[in-house]
Amino acid sequence: MRLPPAILANAEEVLREILRFTAPADTTLSRYFKDHPRLGGRERGAIAECVYNVLRNKSFFTDFSEAGGGPTMRRLTLLGMADAVGIASMGGLSEDEVQWLERVTQIDRKLMHKSMRSNMPKWLFDKLVEQCGEDETLQLADAMNTPAPLDLRVNSLKANRDDVMAELAQAPIRSTPTPYAPLGLRILQKPALQNLPLFKSGAIEVQDEGSQILSQIVGAKRGEMVVDFCAGAGGKTLALGAIMRNTGRLYAFDVSEKRLAKLKPRMARSGLSNVHPVQIAHERDAKIKRLAGKIDRVLVDAPCSGLGTLRRNPDVKWRQQPGAIAELQVKQASILDGAARLVKGGGRLVYATCSFLNEENDVIAEQFLANHPDFELVPMSKVLAEQKIPLEMGDYLKLLPHKHQTDGFFAAVFERKPMAKVAKPAAAPADEAADDAE
Repeated sequence: MRLPPAILANAEEVLREILRFTAPADTTLSRYFKDHPRLGGRERGAIAECVYNVLRNKSFFTDFSEAGGGPTMRRLTLLGMADAVGIASMGGLSEDEVQWLERVTQIDRKLMHKSMRSNMPKWLFDKLVEQCGEDETLQLADAMNTPAPLDLRVNSLKANRDDVMAELAQAPIRSTPTPYAPLGLRILQKPALQNLPLFKSGAIEVQDEGSQILSQIVGAKRGEMVVDFCAGAGGKTLALGAIMRNTGRLYAFDVSEKRLAKLKPRMARSGLSNVHPVQIAHERDAKIKRLAGKIDRVLVDAPCSGLGTLRRNPDVKWRQQPGAIAELQVKQASILDGAARLVKGGGRLVYATCSFLNEENDVIAEQFLANHPDFELVPMSKVLAEQKIPLEMGDYLKLLPHKHQTDGFFAAVFERKPMAKVAKPAAAPADEAADDAE
């Protein structure tokens, strides 16, 4: 069944707005669909997929569209929609447009210039080639330009993975266990999860396997005091709370009241009562100072470029600018410094990003160690062995989509050296004490 011709006009309209890059693509799409309630589910799906196809393939789609006749935005939309639903399912095409699309779809993209084939801005392609070589950059680019599967985390307080798999199968939704995260499930289709009893009851949460692994390597235990320093909407907070078996005290810090507000209904669904959301003004907030030296585990999922999430958010590579990376580094170092004050002797601090850029990862970790001799690096190989996660890593966790089928994540684990005990002064001999008393 062909899509009505008007859908191309809708797609072109919202694509034009998104390519201004003034807001995240998903936010703009949500607003557009809200303003156009008559669009059905099939139409909304086609428009969204069209938009994301253009964002993923913007470099060569732009090159192709400018080489043809007619308005460039129309041709960009045609290319995105053809990838989404196929030429035969598109209504309202002229004969010239059909022929042009057929020619373009036959082009072997692997023969194109490597920087264009990567579909990355030049500054990012060059940076990654310098960091990891041309071949791996292209492998990473290909993986990042492939839509991510849907990963779920089973809430161990309410269900186990096998039972959830069986219940999903009755929906029918086929799922498979994630290879590394012990409570993860992967779904290749995109069902309406919010309508499932499993979701409504809090037995499952949407969470990429990489994010689940980050939660695990914190190593939180029952009864501990733990801080999720940049909690956001609380995906990792909820995972940590379940790992702690709803015991101890888990603080969810964030500067955004709006983000923390999104955590509260998720907490209610999850059944957790050990989570305490706290809005802070900054990393030097007095609320943080009161907990200094008292916390067993601190997770800092720092604000970053977000480039590790390109499978889900392909607009990020076009919205991000090279100058912003240096600004982020300053913020990341400052937040990590502030969070470190919370950690007690023998406690652990985990620094994480959803980026694959060394400037946001290794550089920040090494700078932190140089400035904090009271902390030492815990090799990731040791941390993963402790958590029984079957991954081969060196000093740091570096998850990449072309190697691990997760979003791109980095993590470093630091442990605070035990605080030196202050020796009590020896008691004075009785005669000296008497002399002192005089």
